[in-house]
Amino acid sequence: MAFGRLHRDERPAPIGEINVTPLVDVMLVLVVIFLLTAPLLASSIRLDLPRAVSAAAAPSPQAPLKLLVNREGAVFLDDQPIGDAALAARLADAAQHDAATELQLRADAAVPYGRVVALLGLAQKAGLSRIGFMAEAPSPAAPVTDGRKP
Repeated sequence: MAFGRLHRDERPAPIGEINVTPLVDVMLVLVVIFLLTAPLLASSIRLDLPRAVSAAAAPSPQAPLKLLVNREGAVFLDDQPIGDAALAARLADAAQHDAATELQLRADAAVPYGRVVALLGLAQKAGLSRIGFMAEAPSPAAPVTDGRKP
């Protein structure tokens, strides 16, 4: 009995298709990395206020209260000067009348953040939960800034 080697005359044809399995594996790993790191990147975004481009506000059934704070920190409710105690009473009255009353807060860029937070606290203590921050739309030629001088 003779043992011979098996010899093929034909070689297998090359595969003409791209193997996408490694590509899919790499893409899935990149998607997972993106999903894990995207929330971390949101905290590093610098906000430039008080100028903002926004959509038009939806009309409310009741006229909103307009709270303005000028550069010196003086408070105006519906264009009338008002003190903090009287403001708290007016906001509580508005909240009792309709809890869905919207408060539109317009503060000068130079107003300290603490003053704005104190006014927000008065509004929330009065029972108002719909508070809108009003900002000026930037002009196309002017860059958006935070109101501080360079």
